[in-house]
Amino acid sequence: MIRRPFTVACGLVAAAACLHAAQPAAPAFDGGRAYEHIRQMVAIGPRPAGSAALQQTRDYIKRQLSAIGVKTEEQPFEPQTPIGPIKMVNLRATIPGPGRGRLVIAGHYDTKLFREFSFVGANDGGSSAAFLVELARVLKARQNAITIEMLFLDGEEAVRRDWADPDHTYGSRHYVEAAKKAGTLSDVRALILVDMIGDRNLVIKRETNSTRWLTDTIWAAAKRLKRPEFVDAATPIEDDHMEFLAAGVDAVDIIDLEYFSPSGQEMYWHTQQDTLDKVSAGSMEAVGQVLLAALPDIEKRLMSK
Repeated sequence: MIRRPFTVACGLVAAAACLHAAQPAAPAFDGGRAYEHIRQMVAIGPRPAGSAALQQTRDYIKRQLSAIGVKTEEQPFEPQTPIGPIKMVNLRATIPGPGRGRLVIAGHYDTKLFREFSFVGANDGGSSAAFLVELARVLKARQNAITIEMLFLDGEEAVRRDWADPDHTYGSRHYVEAAKKAGTLSDVRALILVDMIGDRNLVIKRETNSTRWLTDTIWAAAKRLKRPEFVDAATPIEDDHMEFLAAGVDAVDIIDLEYFSPSGQEMYWHTQQDTLDKVSAGSMEAVGQVLLAALPDIEKRLMSK
């Protein structure tokens, strides 16, 4: 890590500003590229934890990241579930930066297991994984003030139909436990979680369990960009960020759990209706634009901690 030249010249608080002033413009987040990644994943079919299809998905993600020069590392684990042990794998992709520690931007890439119908999870599992792949392309060309880790989480979905402890968020739980054992949890300066952000009728509410300053920073960026998808209504949601919050890591969940038809009469979430035609390149691009606009302020806050 190259830290001292920037801390001497700029100081920790000002390092991010100096970096951004000198860097060339990074490419814009391309919703069309993200949509194509969803299309490729959906074409694989259902992708529940432990399946050959999820291995195919993981291989696809690794190929895409390798093509842009981003290294990936697998974090395998085998948790006990209500249907027995299942082999799972978190995928970590690191984009180096000079600042101390790392910012983790995460989302799950598994789909929920349904035996009674084919669940391809275009939005729920597909949109978060596709978003991270496209965001990695943008961040790789950006001079980041702090190392950014793109974290593709396995086992977010409950194996049984109902979300009941501890049958969910297997990947985030393992990640946090492994970091605690390794003594590296303090390196995680903050977590930004994205989930179900491809809905054509995207409405993202403030998630009330999330760390306030992170939420405020992201919503302020959305207001500057006049993005109507981010609203001030609030709701509590349990998701992968809860494992990080419980461990004392600042975290925010960007999610639209109200995944319905435009009329509101038909639910798409966890049904066979969660298909490619229900997601939008524009929705993912809106989230990408907002996060990239918020990132300099997030970096400054983390550099000052």
